[in-house]
Amino acid sequence: MTIYIDPSETSFKAGYGTYRQDHTGLIARITDAWKDMPASTRRLIEERPSEARLLFFVLLSDLIFFLSFSVKTVVTPTAMAESALPNDVALLLVVALMVRTASIYAFSFILGLILRAFGGTGTLKDTRAGVFWGSFVSAPFEILAAVLAVSLASLEGFMPFLSGEMISLTPLWLGLLPYIWFVSAGATSAHGFKRFYPLFAALSLLCIVGMFWALYLRANGVI
Repeated sequence: MTIYIDPSETSFKAGYGTYRQDHTGLIARITDAWKDMPASTRRLIEERPSEARLLFFVLLSDLIFFLSFSVKTVVTPTAMAESALPNDVALLLVVALMVRTASIYAFSFILGLILRAFGGTGTLKDTRAGVFWGSFVSAPFEILAAVLAVSLASLEGFMPFLSGEMISLTPLWLGLLPYIWFVSAGATSAHGFKRFYPLFAALSLLCIVGMFWALYLRANGVI
């Protein structure tokens, strides 16, 4: 008697290392990624997703980014955001969505080459799967950051110090940190690395340097 074992049951591990045939809904897979991003990424790669499916993840994250950005800068902007807003906000948001998608593609390409140079075994498409999936599952945290920004804006009248640049940047950083975390875990898992903390630390450092550089340029009237 021959017993057939579905290879997916041995290769797919999500959540706490448990494969579930009924754990295929989008919400369930997002929670799996929050519990164990490397395993969730490996499961996605094993499914050999089409480029259209990966693009779908990016576009959904773009929509959530659009929503969170609108809340932070249009619905209830902080004093810093209000002073920096251009006249045509709608055009800015449309361009931001287009540039964000292209930037994520470029970022995943460069990151894939870097990880390959350090011994990674994944393909560029595997890298896109990890980065795009990480961008999507981290998007809800951008909404939470937007809610925090709204809370700070509502308190600026009572606590003027909340309008300071460093305080106003806190929601931005809190929304960016989960993105770096999940993208780092997804990309390194796609390339077979067991640890993603070095990449997470490197990307976090780059973001901190970029943030302070932007503040410096703004203080000198460059931007």
